Amino acid sequence: MLALACASHSPLMPNGPADDKTRQSVAEGFSKLGSFIEDFAPDLAIEFAPDHFNGFFYDLMPMFCIGLEAHSVGDWGTKAGPLRVPGQVAGPMAEHLVNKGFDVAVSHRMNVDHGFVQFWENTVGSASQIPVVPVFVNCAAPPLPTFKRARLLGEEIGRFAADLGNRVLIVASGGLSHDPPTPQLDEANGEVRERLIAGRNPPIEVRQAKEARILQIGEAAAKGDAGILPVSREWDERFLSQLAGQNLQSFDDLSMKEVVAEAGRGGPETLCWVAAMAAASAQGPLQTELYHYSDTQGWIAGMAILSGHNISEPGSQ
Repeated sequence: MLALACASHSPLMPNGPADDKTRQSVAEGFSKLGSFIEDFAPDLAIEFAPDHFNGFFYDLMPMFCIGLEAHSVGDWGTKAGPLRVPGQVAGPMAEHLVNKGFDVAVSHRMNVDHGFVQFWENTVGSASQIPVVPVFVNCAAPPLPTFKRARLLGEEIGRFAADLGNRVLIVASGGLSHDPPTPQLDEANGEVRERLIAGRNPPIEVRQAKEARILQIGEAAAKGDAGILPVSREWDERFLSQLAGQNLQSFDDLSMKEVVAEAGRGGPETLCWVAAMAAASAQGPLQTELYHYSDTQGWIAGMAILSGHNISEPGSQ
């Protein structure tokens, strides 16, 4: 049995500017999603998530990578440490995908950042609470995968998960519209370029300086003068409506150039949402519930929190 849980992440959630009403609504949304996960009682999860040049770099950048073992780097106050990756599922899943024509990479030492971990800490308290297979999706380092390829990968992972005979939670973390100040390789030089290519395990002072700079940009974004694209409620609502309609092929022709122009440099993280919806729909259409949406400018994030379950499950309306 499959179920779906999707949520935006933002490193600025704890300390970035937002009014009390937004903070309360976001907290309530994550609490409801946590209750949904608890009620579903998954045996394991498969999570589609991006990276922010903390685990994957231009020295070798896959489009998709399956983590056979994984470790949280502990950025932005998230907890560092190993994840509970069920190798007896992750390995066969990677082999299954290769046999089905998907040239996914695998990692026995995958480093994941807040983009993967924050979801779990906000819903169930810990990223090691539930066994999880991490699926990295390249959303930040062009060339990026297409929405069509992400959808097809999700569909195949969903078919694999449905055949396991377990209760599998399909998770997406990312998006929605946001324009973080991520350097672009073709515009970078010197130390910045080197960090994009091979910036693993930076000194703590480098990470702290980066986080302080992004906090300052979040404060400026809340005032509308950060020099980045604002979060687009219109784009986000259109995306969420299209996603809930579950005609996922309608995303196939959406170009990354268009997404970045309208939804910012972080907009491609919606690849994770499309892949997850495609996976969770493997057993049929889903009934979705949106617990929260806000265009939280100070967090540089279109914040959405959503669940989905199969409409043919007992008790479904």
